[in-house]
Amino acid sequence: MKNLIKIIQEHIEYKQQIFKLAKSDLIKTYRGAALGWAWAIIKPTVTIFVYWFAFEIGIRSGKPVSNFPYFLWLIAGVVPWFYISDMLTSGTDTIRRYSYLVTKMKFPVATIPTFVSISKFMVHLILMSIVIGIFWAFGYPPTLYILQLPFYMILMFIFCTIWSLFASLLSSMSKDFGNLVKSMVTAVFWLSGIMWSVESIQIGWLKKLLMLNPVTFLVNGFRNCFINHTWFWQQPKRLLYFVIITFILLIIALWTYRKLRKDIPDVLG
Repeated sequence: MKNLIKIIQEHIEYKQQIFKLAKSDLIKTYRGAALGWAWAIIKPTVTIFVYWFAFEIGIRSGKPVSNFPYFLWLIAGVVPWFYISDMLTSGTDTIRRYSYLVTKMKFPVATIPTFVSISKFMVHLILMSIVIGIFWAFGYPPTLYILQLPFYMILMFIFCTIWSLFASLLSSMSKDFGNLVKSMVTAVFWLSGIMWSVESIQIGWLKKLLMLNPVTFLVNGFRNCFINHTWFWQQPKRLLYFVIITFILLIIALWTYRKLRKDIPDVLG
């Protein structure tokens, strides 16, 4: 509990620096590219087009889902995945990438994953605005269910930031952990119901097991806003499971922080 209070206090004390570093991280990501910020849109757009072409044109399995075109169902789930995957990969290396803040400036370690998460989240906000526009262009204007979109976005931000704190602490001590996480991202993608609906699984225990996946919960949550038209309180068990898993991850992250925070400057130095 003391560590959590300390981390919160550090975030409050360094809030201005956190947002400045988030902006700096975003600028640095696209610095040197002729198209600059446009790559934040171009890269995911190309990825979405490839997925759509493969499933809709190639293997012709892109059937409508819940009376919505498969393309719309796809982007409602894959766009939040772009943020999640960024935090699973680059989020794991945040402390090591910004090691100079720890070794030379004595910047609070726990705040580093936060400003990187904010940086990635800014791009996510732009992409979600585009998604809403695409749905509107296809004849599906926003409904009341879109009001819960910020709720799922906040849950996603909290979960991914906590994950980044935990993972980056371990990765700063061992590069092998970071490499392990990156090697597992593809498996997480295909097991999280991003390209296919977990609801279609007929095996009861397997369906329940996959539903425990926090990424599955978040992806389905975004689709509840656009496709399924379901309020989050209509699925209380799924929300409860997600909260429990997030809380367990927080406890593990705090324990890891307490154990490693004093050793990190020496290891990175």
